[in-house]
Formats: sequence, C-alpha cells, structure tokens
Amino acid sequence: MAAGGGGGVVKHILLARFKEEVTPERLDQLIRGYAALVDAVPSMKVFHWGTDVSIENMHQGFTHVFESTFESTEGVKEYIEHPAHVEFANVFLPLSEKVLIIDYKPTSVN
Repeated sequence: MAAGGGGGVVKHILLARFKEEVTPERLDQLIRGYAALVDAVPSMKVFHWGTDVSIENMHQGFTHVFESTFESTEGVKEYIEHPAHVEFANVFLPLSEKVLIIDYKPTSVN
C-alpha cells in the first residue's frame, strides 16, 4: 500500500530525548512553544504531545512524542519553511539529545 500524492491528512511525528541539563521548567517552555506553532503556522491544524508510558521498554531512549496534523504534504512543507518553525527548531534541536521524525498519511484497513 503506497501512500502517494500530496493531498490528504498527514501526521508529523517527532520523537525526542532531551539533554540531561534541560530543566523541567525549560522543557515546559519548549512544549508551550511547540504548541504555539498551531496559531503561528496556518497549515498546522492540530498538535498533541506526551511522554512514553509503554511497559515494553522499547523506546530506544526517546522520552517525548510530538504529533502535528496537516491537511497535505504541501502543508508540512509550508510548516518546515515557516519562519516561526525555523526559529523554534533553532531553540528545540540544540536541547535535544536525539530526534526521530516521521511523516505519514493515516490509512484505514477496510
């Protein structure tokens, strides 16, 4: 099943592990800054985040997940290039020990 074409909902998933020196207060600021992108970037429709709660211990060190929803792959491109995202990424990424990003189109099994 190939997910081709640019139209249709796209989920942008970012897994992160933050550097040990990042305080809980600083992390809260980062999360609030990430959430604020919904209002700053028109193509970003929804934002959710959370921390790993799995009992499987297969997180490979990732502690936080951030999920953004876009209406298309073009919307993701607009987000990535948006000045507010660029500015935020320049703060967020240096505080991250490791990051994994995946964009996908949700597909139902009929």
